[in-house]
Amino acid sequence: MYRSHNCGALNASHINKEVTLSGWVQKIRDKGFIVWVDLRDRYGITQLVFDEERSPKSMMEQAQKLGREFVIQVKGTVIERASKNPNLPTGDIEILVSELSILNEALLPPFTIEDKTDGGEELRMKYRYLDIRRNPVKNNLIFRHKVTQAVRTYLSGEDFIEVETPYLIKSTPEGARDFVVPSRMNAGQFYALPQSPQTFKQLLMVGGMDKYFQIVKCFRDEDLRADRQPEFTQIDCEMAFIDQEDILNTFEGLTRHLLKEINGVSVAEFPRLTYDEAMRLYGNDKPDIRFGMTFGELNAVTQHKDFNVFNAAELVVGIAIPGGNSLTRKEIDKLIDWVKRPQIGALGMVYCRCNDDGSFKSSVDKFYDQDDLGQWAEVTGAKPGDLICVLSGETDKVRPQLSALRMEMAERLGLRKPNEFAPLWVVDFPLLEWDEDTERYHAMHHPFTAPKADQIELLKTNPGAVKANAYDLVLNGNEIGGGSIRIHDKATQSLMFDYLGFTPEEAKAQFGFLMDAFQYGAPPHGGLAFGLDRLVAILGGQETIRDFIAFPKNNNGRDVMIDAPAPIDNEQLSELSLKLNLKA
Repeated sequence: MYRSHNCGALNASHINKEVTLSGWVQKIRDKGFIVWVDLRDRYGITQLVFDEERSPKSMMEQAQKLGREFVIQVKGTVIERASKNPNLPTGDIEILVSELSILNEALLPPFTIEDKTDGGEELRMKYRYLDIRRNPVKNNLIFRHKVTQAVRTYLSGEDFIEVETPYLIKSTPEGARDFVVPSRMNAGQFYALPQSPQTFKQLLMVGGMDKYFQIVKCFRDEDLRADRQPEFTQIDCEMAFIDQEDILNTFEGLTRHLLKEINGVSVAEFPRLTYDEAMRLYGNDKPDIRFGMTFGELNAVTQHKDFNVFNAAELVVGIAIPGGNSLTRKEIDKLIDWVKRPQIGALGMVYCRCNDDGSFKSSVDKFYDQDDLGQWAEVTGAKPGDLICVLSGETDKVRPQLSALRMEMAERLGLRKPNEFAPLWVVDFPLLEWDEDTERYHAMHHPFTAPKADQIELLKTNPGAVKANAYDLVLNGNEIGGGSIRIHDKATQSLMFDYLGFTPEEAKAQFGFLMDAFQYGAPPHGGLAFGLDRLVAILGGQETIRDFIAFPKNNNGRDVMIDAPAPIDNEQLSELSLKLNLKA
């Protein structure tokens, strides 16, 4: 037995007991006549003591040769600490060591294994197995485990069945590039790794499984950023004989359960916004509603004067920044520079100070009088002491620009509190979106999303106006889940493929198996998938998913720890009937 207790278990009630502990050496303090060693495992830290008056000389010498991260086993007696540490659960005691065994020596780590470390992110990713020993990473992984256990408990209690689906599948268009896997036994043919188990969960509904879920890896070969990974985890769910309301109620229930179980938070309401409302009020389809600053559309109160910037704009829109009138002119100029950065892309910004006496001072006073500016305040909801920020231009450009400004100001004002949770549903997404490059429509979600039942005929005359039976669950300005009611009959699915530009032959080749299944009695069905990585990060009070993944990849999609992806040798290429054609 390597240990009788873990390093976080002992306290004053164990004094005078003989114990055995194992773990890693966290820290050594050598005073010559006495040596203290902090021993660490997953559960905590226990202080060991070697004393020349009470410890054999050979063991004292052995203790003085210990290094950081040595793996050791000790046996000894629990004694009361002379100098207690109230910051440690084990701070009232220490172990007077009677036996010491070095189980494994260790090189000096490339960074300190402490809560606050001196290691940069890339270095810590290279030595991720060391980084996991640090409390922040360790606790994030334990937290993720608790969330997944709570998910399984809730869904199992609602009669969902967990079913595994294949990883080696057929390539189907789902919005991003597939990762492909060559088949040795079928030369020239390839599997694809699933972007989601979409078609399989629909087939499970045809199979009568009724309520399915899976915590599953998904893969997308797309350009990365800090909050994206090429492989990610979904809580994938599907239900049969339901409508949209059933799904929204079920997964509101799961979200309430997680917030209560994990964060001790009760949420009263899940507001609902249509996609059009979300874009009009917040400029994006995943708004953070923990704070105000909703958009005020100003065309009607700005496009009647000689200010051509506004007159020529498709949309003039503003927000009221609470307390923003306290910003100096220099600070406002910096804000204007911020919105003009390439990442945001605005051409400029007009502002209006709302003074405490009820008067207004604007950067365009030459064109607008006090009555005009009072109307700006009314439309944006501005109060004395606020600052109105106004952007203008093409609707599809100016809305995301102002949305970025809104989020930036909320961050600066401390309005995005990680311990506050504000969920909402965004519903009634467009079914299709026009792609200028291919000059045809693409599915906004995926090709299996059902149109609103009363709008199917509209597909023939105005496809871009058709709304989808689709919904996203948003939490604190992040999409944590999304789904739709599915098409469950062959005729409607064929019509959808038609409008997406598939020929009957292409549809048959790509999705013939699903279309065939629909002919054998497919029930009405729909589902939703949560992004587990994102959900866990938000519940943990953060927004970076990498910290909650055991072995993440960097922004180039590389695993710097195992150095992947990597070349394969010519013999393997030959077995797979592959030949490289690398461009310089």
